Amino acid sequence: MSYIRYTFWGVVAIVLVVVGLANRTPTQLRAMPDELAEFLGLSPTIELPLFVVLFLGVGLGLVIGFLWEWLREHRLRSDARSKSRELDRLRREVDRLKEEKHEGQDEILAVLDKAS
Repeated sequence: MSYIRYTFWGVVAIVLVVVGLANRTPTQLRAMPDELAEFLGLSPTIELPLFVVLFLGVGLGLVIGFLWEWLREHRLRSDARSKSRELDRLRREVDRLKEEKHEGQDEILAVLDKAS
């Protein structure tokens, strides 16, 4: 099964390299429109290869999506934590009640009763 995973990641790597080679022309990124940049007197621009812009866009989209999903699932994680605490409390109570049941009995009979 691991060879399928390695094949998949190999194909992904080849596709990324091909996309990078096909889109290596420099692209100018501007932080604001030309008119606004002239009005403010600053022009924040950067020149990057197009594939870097594409990969950064995909990476930023993934990070935003993961963060959104993590925030959306907050209620589910909170419910799971509270149910886990309640389960631990109930287990402790059952163990305490079992020990109270066997008070005053012979140790051998208590052990046998616990095993069943």
